[in-house]
Amino acid sequence: MVNQTYQADVLVVGGGTGGTAAAIQAARRGVKTILVSEFSWLGGMLTSAGVSAPDGNELEAFQTGLWGTFLQELQQRQPGGLNNSWVSFFSYDPCIGAEIFADWVRELPNLLWIPGYVPLEVLREGDCITGVRFADFTVKAKVTLDGTELGDLLALAEIFHRWGWELQSEFGETSAPADFNSLTAKYPVQAPTWVVVMQDYGEAIAPEIPSAPNYDPSLFTGAWDDYGAENFLNYGRLPGNRFMINWPIHGNDYGEGVGRLIQSEAARQEFQQECFWHSQNFAHFIQNQLGRRYGLADGIFPQIQKIQNRTGAYALHPYYRESRRLVGLTTIREQDILPVAGGTVAALNIDAIAIGNYANDHHYPGVNFDLQPKSIRWGGRWTGTPFTIPYRCLIPVETDGLLVCEKNISVSHIANGATRLQPVVMGIGQAAGMAAAICVELNCQPRELPVRVLQTALLLDQIAPTAVIPLFNVSLTSINWLHWQQYYLDNPEQYPCNGYCPDDSAYQYDHGSKKTRQEQNFNRFQGIFHRLNQQDYNFTIMIPASYKGQIWQLVTLRSPINELLQTSPHGQQLNFWGYLNQAGRWLLVENTHD
Repeated sequence: MVNQTYQADVLVVGGGTGGTAAAIQAARRGVKTILVSEFSWLGGMLTSAGVSAPDGNELEAFQTGLWGTFLQELQQRQPGGLNNSWVSFFSYDPCIGAEIFADWVRELPNLLWIPGYVPLEVLREGDCITGVRFADFTVKAKVTLDGTELGDLLALAEIFHRWGWELQSEFGETSAPADFNSLTAKYPVQAPTWVVVMQDYGEAIAPEIPSAPNYDPSLFTGAWDDYGAENFLNYGRLPGNRFMINWPIHGNDYGEGVGRLIQSEAARQEFQQECFWHSQNFAHFIQNQLGRRYGLADGIFPQIQKIQNRTGAYALHPYYRESRRLVGLTTIREQDILPVAGGTVAALNIDAIAIGNYANDHHYPGVNFDLQPKSIRWGGRWTGTPFTIPYRCLIPVETDGLLVCEKNISVSHIANGATRLQPVVMGIGQAAGMAAAICVELNCQPRELPVRVLQTALLLDQIAPTAVIPLFNVSLTSINWLHWQQYYLDNPEQYPCNGYCPDDSAYQYDHGSKKTRQEQNFNRFQGIFHRLNQQDYNFTIMIPASYKGQIWQLVTLRSPINELLQTSPHGQQLNFWGYLNQAGRWLLVENTHD
């Protein structure tokens, strides 16, 4: 491999959530693709960074594309299912997520994956990127995608990008500061977290977790005071009595000198070591406070040697919430992700190629940072206003031959708090990979690609068709799904501000005799329905007898069930099929059939 030069149609640098999705989609389209990753696991936030309790795009209507197929694979492969934590409807062993991505890559003979390398130099001819040099080889490609965690290609190629805050005067964002201040100086970007997985050893005594340098218990004091110890642990509960520790405010978020991440390789490694130690100290604090039944989980992640004292309980790298951010042909601002006046969806962007719905969430240790609200209640629980990602925020203003496909899209610091989540980044990656492949087919630059061609390809993909228009009441199971997606692309002025298309009668759900593995785990519940408030419901269980008299919160991810709950009278006896989530104490309703 030393000094070898590879030729590819599409090169993806970085094996994170977006980069992995991009490489898989480009290769599935049929072009010769090379994926170069730093780590031996693909998937980034979903796997190697350990955040295996993903946020956003949880509603059934938004489970499309590679994100939807990833969830389906997890349901089939994860023993005991995904209903484990209360921060997410889907929590799983990160190893299983990594296996899914690795299997998808192996299935593609036109996709070459080279792990263990980082980019050193970006090659260009004039304003066009032509490839990337790595330590032992060079890849030349027609289209290169920056899927690195911190937007490293943007820096190497000296492409215009942002790092840090913008003032209100820049984009007119209400939540942005009027002037730079102590917060913007201390935390130019959101704090990363080095995820650690802990284990409940039950009656046994867990091995002691040693403290790391500069241990200061005052940094963690009161971390779970507003929740209680059990709820704190159940936040990121994983199968097998394990807990994903990714806790804000007084937890293991770490942002001291976060600007070192882009200063030099030595400075980046110094920050990473401190970030790791901070998480080790939080795990030490948890064990000291809650007892020796709690210790580090064993063998969750592969071992690496770059970080001192690292074990298999710690993720392969930090969970980066923010990156260098491209200056693109358009920039997503706070007002682009907020609900329209009198509605529950954001304004539709006609260049939409991916959707997200997460609440805008920023992490600065020890700081509660207020933002414009975008949360809504749906299905008996809080979710976020749906919004769209425009294709033009993936394209540099001046440079050709390059697309971005991670948290490095053209987005403001404020809006990044909603666009950075795993499902929407996966959608961005899928769209970027599809765009790159079509550019190869048409022999055009990304900026020349008609967005409708890309949108149509995403909607009609044979393996993982993906929605580009957020609609609450039309899922992939609807015979009219494609019709409504195309209708609102053709008639964006008709897009409803409540996110509901006018005809949902064709919403289909297969209730046949053959049940999926997930459905086979459903239980039947009979009880009394209680309406507490708008989109806020409880249920007193009568059957099964083992839960008789217990009161549980009712939630659903499915539009037909949501509509049923909205119209059911208070005090009515109802029958449901679903399952109980012990961590969140809710009954997740999937069906009403017998």
